[in-house]
Amino acid sequence: MFPNLNAEQARAGMTDEAVAKTIGISRATYAAKKANGSFKCPEIWALCKLFNVSFEILFYSKRGA
Repeated sequence: MFPNLNAEQARAGMTDEAVAKTIGISRATYAAKKANGSFKCPEIWALCKLFNVSFEILFYSKRGA
């Protein structure tokens, strides 16, 4: 759903398990949230901080554009 999130995760060389642990959720929950876009604000903030990018960049989507 969010290609930039996947790209930043790959660039950092992090698995879903590693990212999930860093932001405090399970790997399965992280994978589901990546697929359906249901991240909560604290998770979004943690992801932006982890990958050192803005919300606009990390969660850019062509939908509606």
